[in-house]
Amino acid sequence: MTETAPQPRHEAHPLAGQRMSGARMIMQVLADEGVEAIFGYSGGAILPTYDAVFLYNEEHSRAGGRQIPLIVPANEQGAAFMAAGFARATGRVGVCLVTSGPGATNTVTPVRDSMADSVPIVVICGQVARASIGTDAFQEAPVTAIMGSVAKHVFLVTEPQRLEATMRTAFELARTGRPGPVVIDVPKDVQNWEGIFEGGGRLPIPGYRRRMRELAEHALDEREAARLFEMLGESRRPLIYAGGGVIHGAAATELTEFAATFDIPVVTTLMGIGAIDTTHRLSMRMLGMHGAAFANYSVDDCDFLIAVGARFDDRVAGVPAKFARGAKRIAQLDIDRAEINKVKRVQWSHVGVLPEALRALTAHGRRSGFRQDLAQWHEALAALKRRHAMGYDRESPLIQPYYVIEEINKLTRGEAIISTGVGQHQMWAAQYCDFRRPRLWLTSGSMGTMGFGLPAAIGAQLAHPRTLVVDIDGDSSIRMNLGELETVTTYDLPIKIVVLNNFGDGMVKQWQKLFFKGRLSASDRSLHKKDFIKAAQADGFPYAVRLDRKEDVPRVVAEFLSSPGPAFLEVMIDPDAGVYPMVGPGQTYEEMITGDFIPSRTKVDIKPPGPSEMF
Repeated sequence: MTETAPQPRHEAHPLAGQRMSGARMIMQVLADEGVEAIFGYSGGAILPTYDAVFLYNEEHSRAGGRQIPLIVPANEQGAAFMAAGFARATGRVGVCLVTSGPGATNTVTPVRDSMADSVPIVVICGQVARASIGTDAFQEAPVTAIMGSVAKHVFLVTEPQRLEATMRTAFELARTGRPGPVVIDVPKDVQNWEGIFEGGGRLPIPGYRRRMRELAEHALDEREAARLFEMLGESRRPLIYAGGGVIHGAAATELTEFAATFDIPVVTTLMGIGAIDTTHRLSMRMLGMHGAAFANYSVDDCDFLIAVGARFDDRVAGVPAKFARGAKRIAQLDIDRAEINKVKRVQWSHVGVLPEALRALTAHGRRSGFRQDLAQWHEALAALKRRHAMGYDRESPLIQPYYVIEEINKLTRGEAIISTGVGQHQMWAAQYCDFRRPRLWLTSGSMGTMGFGLPAAIGAQLAHPRTLVVDIDGDSSIRMNLGELETVTTYDLPIKIVVLNNFGDGMVKQWQKLFFKGRLSASDRSLHKKDFIKAAQADGFPYAVRLDRKEDVPRVVAEFLSSPGPAFLEVMIDPDAGVYPMVGPGQTYEEMITGDFIPSRTKVDIKPPGPSEMF
């Protein structure tokens, strides 16, 4: 890897040695990086780069070459979430291009969201000219100060000669190690500057590259593998706890092979959904605050927990000391050393690249002839699945959201990309949808950002134009970025949007009913006059239907999913439907509330969370 900057000219690049503007260099590096779409909104400080995008596509259109589509959203938050949706659905870096000041600050939430969920995006912001920085110039914002605390890395380009190398380095940082968002703040005069295009090279970041080399070279050795299998051999109830790191590390195939080879059941986090096919015989579905009761009970009952790409966050390990209370030992594999022993002490750990580590473990176990009889454990888990299966009031005359999602799942068969907003609908989708492979499940996990679902679906649909993309949203969540309905129809994207309307902030209302004596402060929307169908029709949706009769659910859902273009379905659901199971913050799986239709194995008294517990 080259460690010097500026770099010597790379003659192999067909444009090396040509004189071009900084804006054109930005565009050329995007092309060199294989960027397939740019999501962004224009403005004064980024106009030179937008002009470069136009000229690049015009030139390539004439020559019959590959153009890079520019997708213009309703606002910049939507643009960055579209880039994140593209990245989540592909594993490749998503790109967002916005102007200075409010254009940049509107992307703060998606940048933080991407950092929290380890999503690789590059956000390129225009900035006022270098001479004006710090003068409170028109549409100036201190992007490096604002973004420095929420992004993986931020660059302010003050030396034009380093622009090209900075762009390439940003992509390297975004996609390598633990992925994340990188922000590049480019003053307008740097975009207008003209210099020689080198055609290659990156900035010197020796410490980071050394860590990346150490990770790549830190192979799991025979002694480490033997120790893990020694622990596994002493276990009678092993369980794999798989997180989002399995998805981001492209390790789902290796995880499934490891689990299947040694017959170890798997639970996943919200972000780890798809790490193993949810219909696989070893899948125990999602654990955590709203995980399946049988999944949570299996964690309590296991005697050896193997955490892979998971970080023991508060939604999973609400009381760390009592999480996996029956486990005599815990093992942890992760790419980020900071996650080892951060929340829960472990007896075995490996920091490295997950696919290689899992392949090494599987190979060691096969070479050593490792065998284990886990028949009793699997029988116990099967009994948990039967006894504590997901359930709801199927006799209710009102439309139950679970029923709607079951009907969607029957038709999509675990092959659709499902994006969600945040709230009850998000958890119902996680609980009742199947996912046959990774990157079909797109949701805002750690940040829990309402308004995520629709723009993320747009990014995913552009990444996979022939795949069915369904946004399962809530009436409050979709309001946050409702303007993106027009983006769907502007680009004629065949996204299917279903809004489960319960007249309010459903998850907030659920908490208020459980813990605040039913005082629905600021969460009830029953008096609002919003007509979502008219809104969808106004934005050009050819299919926009309201579903309010239970007997029509199968027919309407089938029509909705099979409609050829953009489709919008509003479903008037039972406003009192809740998300169960539910583990209150700061509480254990033993205290899990299962509601009226999922049996609990202990009598639970509903207790309000402590005064310092989070939502």
